[in-house]
Amino acid sequence: MRKPIILFAFAAFAFPANAKAQSPELEETCKSVAKSFFMADQLAIGTVQSFPELKPPGVRLSYSTRQGTAPAEMTDIFECEFDKADKPHNLARFCVSSTCYSPNDDGDRKRRFEEMRILLNRAEK
Repeated sequence: MRKPIILFAFAAFAFPANAKAQSPELEETCKSVAKSFFMADQLAIGTVQSFPELKPPGVRLSYSTRQGTAPAEMTDIFECEFDKADKPHNLARFCVSSTCYSPNDDGDRKRRFEEMRILLNRAEK
């Protein structure tokens, strides 16, 4: 009788990637930003973590531009930060691996940020 309870408890701690989404709406918005950034209709998404309670609220997800990639093999990370957890989310910053884009950047990174902000605003209207 104890074995199933112990196995269930172990599984709950051993596999945190299967935790329920904290904010599905924020997660979908970040996925949309990622697809827009890569100019892809489909993007293989692995583990997604959202933090609506942080200031600013944010999402982190693993991804691959190659379809059919197993989630365990996805090592590239895309991160989004928003002004608020409710719609319209208003993109505040996003990062692709170690390169971040924000309104405070110069040149091309600022332009890419503004493009993503515009596309997100269009999608949320």
